[in-house]
Amino acid sequence: MAFFRSLSAVEAVPVLAGEGVTLRTPQMADYAAWSALREESRAFLQPWEPTWPPDDVSRLAFRKRLKRYVRELEADQAYPFFLFRPDGALVGGVTISQIRRGVSQTCSLGYWMGKRHAGHGHMTAALKIVSPFVFETLKLRRIEAACLPHNAASIRLLEKTGFRREGLAREYLCIDGRWQDHLLYALLRSDVVG
Repeated sequence: MAFFRSLSAVEAVPVLAGEGVTLRTPQMADYAAWSALREESRAFLQPWEPTWPPDDVSRLAFRKRLKRYVRELEADQAYPFFLFRPDGALVGGVTISQIRRGVSQTCSLGYWMGKRHAGHGHMTAALKIVSPFVFETLKLRRIEAACLPHNAASIRLLEKTGFRREGLAREYLCIDGRWQDHLLYALLRSDVVG
Protein backbone atom coordinates (compact mmCIF):
# COMPACT_ATOMS: atom_id res chain seq x y z
CA MET A 1 0.00 0.00 0.00
CA ALA A 2 1.22 3.47 -0.80
CA PHE A 3 -0.53 5.65 1.76
CA PHE A 4 2.05 8.38 1.35
CA ARG A 5 2.18 8.53 -2.43
CA SER A 6 -1.23 10.00 -3.17
CA LEU A 7 -1.55 12.79 -0.65
CA SER A 8 -0.24 16.25 -1.40
CA ALA A 9 0.26 17.08 2.30
CA VAL A 10 2.59 14.12 2.65
CA GLU A 11 4.36 14.74 -0.63
CA ALA A 12 5.11 18.26 0.56
CA VAL A 13 7.12 16.95 3.52
CA PRO A 14 10.77 17.20 2.51
CA VAL A 15 13.43 14.59 3.08
CA LEU A 16 15.78 16.08 5.66
CA ALA A 17 19.49 15.31 5.32
CA GLY A 18 22.31 16.13 7.69
CA GLU A 19 25.57 14.83 9.12
CA GLY A 20 25.40 11.16 8.16
CA VAL A 21 21.62 10.82 8.59
CA THR A 22 18.45 11.23 6.58
CA LEU A 23 14.92 11.75 7.87
CA ARG A 24 11.90 10.95 5.74
CA THR A 25 8.24 10.10 6.27
CA PRO A 26 7.55 6.42 6.95
CA GLN A 27 6.28 4.22 4.11
CA MET A 28 4.74 0.76 4.01
CA ALA A 29 7.96 -0.52 2.43
CA ASP A 30 9.68 0.29 5.76
CA TYR A 31 7.59 -2.24 7.67
CA ALA A 32 10.06 -5.15 7.74
CA ALA A 33 13.01 -3.01 8.88
CA TRP A 34 10.88 -1.11 11.41
CA SER A 35 9.31 -4.25 12.85
CA ALA A 36 12.66 -6.04 13.18
CA LEU A 37 14.36 -3.02 14.78
CA ARG A 38 11.53 -2.38 17.24
CA GLU A 39 11.27 -6.06 18.20
CA GLU A 40 15.01 -6.52 18.75
CA SER A 41 15.03 -3.27 20.79
CA ARG A 42 11.88 -4.02 22.81
CA ALA A 43 13.57 -4.39 26.23
CA PHE A 44 15.76 -1.34 25.52
CA LEU A 45 12.80 0.89 24.54
CA GLN A 46 10.02 -0.19 26.88
CA PRO A 47 11.25 1.68 29.99
CA TRP A 48 11.04 4.96 28.02
CA GLU A 49 7.78 4.49 26.09
CA PRO A 50 4.06 4.01 26.69
CA THR A 51 3.08 0.37 27.17
CA TRP A 52 3.15 -1.46 23.85
CA PRO A 53 -0.10 -3.12 22.76
CA PRO A 54 0.24 -6.89 22.11
CA ASP A 55 0.19 -6.37 18.32
CA ASP A 56 2.45 -3.28 18.29
CA VAL A 57 4.92 -4.55 15.69
CA SER A 58 2.37 -6.33 13.48
CA ARG A 59 1.85 -5.38 9.83
CA LEU A 60 -1.75 -4.35 10.58
CA ALA A 61 -0.66 -2.09 13.46
CA PHE A 62 1.97 -0.50 11.21
CA ARG A 63 -0.62 0.08 8.47
CA LYS A 64 -2.92 1.76 11.03
CA ARG A 65 0.02 3.84 12.23
CA LEU A 66 0.65 5.04 8.67
CA LYS A 67 -3.02 5.97 8.23
CA ARG A 68 -2.88 7.98 11.46
CA TYR A 69 0.30 9.69 10.22
CA VAL A 70 -1.49 10.72 7.01
CA ARG A 71 -4.40 12.23 8.97
CA GLU A 72 -2.03 14.11 11.26
CA LEU A 73 0.05 15.41 8.35
CA GLU A 74 -3.04 16.58 6.46
CA ALA A 75 -4.24 18.41 9.58
CA ASP A 76 -0.78 19.93 10.30
CA GLN A 77 -0.84 18.19 13.70
CA ALA A 78 2.26 16.03 13.43
CA TYR A 79 5.24 15.24 11.19
CA PRO A 80 6.65 11.73 11.63
CA PHE A 81 10.08 10.79 10.33
CA PHE A 82 12.12 7.63 10.21
CA LEU A 83 15.85 8.05 10.73
CA PHE A 84 18.28 6.37 8.31
CA ARG A 85 22.06 6.04 8.04
CA PRO A 86 23.73 6.72 4.67
CA ASP A 87 23.70 2.98 3.89
CA GLY A 88 19.89 3.03 4.10
CA ALA A 89 19.63 1.24 7.46
CA LEU A 90 16.71 2.35 9.61
CA VAL A 91 18.07 3.33 13.03
CA GLY A 92 15.20 5.16 14.77
CA GLY A 93 12.49 7.75 14.48
CA VAL A 94 11.64 11.36 15.28
CA THR A 95 8.17 12.85 15.53
CA ILE A 96 7.11 16.47 15.68
CA SER A 97 3.63 16.32 17.23
CA GLN A 98 0.99 18.23 19.15
CA ILE A 99 1.46 21.22 16.88
CA ARG A 100 -0.28 24.25 18.32
CA ARG A 101 -0.69 27.28 16.11
CA GLY A 102 -2.32 30.60 17.02
CA VAL A 103 -0.71 32.37 19.95
CA SER A 104 1.38 29.31 20.89
CA GLN A 105 3.30 28.29 17.71
CA THR A 106 4.67 25.27 19.58
CA CYS A 107 5.22 21.56 19.05
CA SER A 108 6.37 18.52 20.99
CA LEU A 109 9.36 16.41 20.05
CA GLY A 110 9.52 12.65 20.47
CA TYR A 111 12.22 10.23 19.37
CA TRP A 112 13.38 6.63 19.64
CA MET A 113 16.54 4.78 18.69
CA GLY A 114 17.14 1.10 18.03
CA LYS A 115 19.37 -0.42 20.71
CA ARG A 116 22.30 -1.35 18.46
CA HIS A 117 22.38 2.17 16.99
CA ALA A 118 22.27 4.07 20.29
CA GLY A 119 25.30 6.10 21.28
CA HIS A 120 26.60 6.65 17.74
CA GLY A 121 25.47 10.28 17.32
CA HIS A 122 22.62 9.55 14.90
CA MET A 123 19.94 11.19 17.05
CA THR A 124 22.12 14.22 17.75
CA ALA A 125 22.53 14.68 13.99
CA ALA A 126 18.78 14.17 13.49
CA LEU A 127 17.78 16.82 16.03
CA LYS A 128 20.20 19.27 14.42
CA ILE A 129 18.27 18.96 11.14
CA VAL A 130 14.81 18.79 12.70
CA SER A 131 15.02 22.18 14.41
CA PRO A 132 15.54 24.16 11.17
CA PHE A 133 12.57 22.28 9.67
CA VAL A 134 10.41 23.24 12.64
CA PHE A 135 11.52 26.87 12.76
CA GLU A 136 11.97 27.67 9.06
CA THR A 137 9.52 25.38 7.26
CA LEU A 138 6.75 24.94 9.81
CA LYS A 139 7.29 28.50 11.13
CA LEU A 140 6.94 27.46 14.76
CA ARG A 141 8.78 29.28 17.53
CA ARG A 142 9.15 26.64 20.24
CA ILE A 143 9.97 22.91 20.41
CA GLU A 144 9.13 21.18 23.68
CA ALA A 145 10.56 17.85 24.83
CA ALA A 146 10.15 15.83 27.99
CA CYS A 147 12.22 12.99 29.41
CA LEU A 148 12.31 10.86 32.50
CA PRO A 149 14.65 12.26 35.18
CA HIS A 150 16.70 9.03 35.18
CA ASN A 151 17.13 8.94 31.38
CA ALA A 152 20.70 10.23 31.28
CA ALA A 153 21.07 9.60 27.53
CA SER A 154 18.02 11.74 26.70
CA ILE A 155 19.14 14.50 29.04
CA ARG A 156 22.58 14.57 27.35
CA LEU A 157 20.99 14.55 23.88
CA LEU A 158 18.63 17.43 24.59
CA GLU A 159 21.25 19.56 26.31
CA LYS A 160 23.85 18.84 23.60
CA THR A 161 21.41 20.01 20.91
CA GLY A 162 20.59 23.30 22.66
CA PHE A 163 17.44 22.45 24.61
CA ARG A 164 17.15 24.15 27.98
CA ARG A 165 15.64 22.57 31.05
CA GLU A 166 12.55 24.48 32.16
CA GLY A 167 11.21 22.41 35.02
CA LEU A 168 9.66 19.23 36.31
CA ALA A 169 6.14 18.04 35.49
CA ARG A 170 4.78 15.66 38.07
CA GLU A 171 3.10 12.49 36.74
CA TYR A 172 3.34 14.02 33.27
CA LEU A 173 3.07 10.91 31.04
CA CYS A 174 2.13 7.26 31.43
CA ILE A 175 5.39 5.54 30.53
CA ASP A 176 5.99 1.81 30.93
CA GLY A 177 2.57 1.48 32.55
CA ARG A 178 3.08 4.12 35.26
CA TRP A 179 2.39 7.85 35.51
CA GLN A 180 5.87 9.29 35.81
CA ASP A 181 7.45 12.67 36.45
CA HIS A 182 9.29 14.22 33.50
CA LEU A 183 11.91 16.90 33.04
CA LEU A 184 10.65 19.56 30.64
CA TYR A 185 12.94 21.02 28.01
CA ALA A 186 12.46 23.58 25.23
CA LEU A 187 14.34 24.98 22.27
CA LEU A 188 13.23 28.39 21.02
CA ARG A 189 13.67 29.81 17.55
CA SER A 190 15.56 32.68 19.22
CA ASP A 191 17.99 30.14 20.75
CA VAL A 192 19.20 29.09 17.29
CA VAL A 193 18.32 31.99 14.99
CA GLY A 194 19.48 34.72 17.34
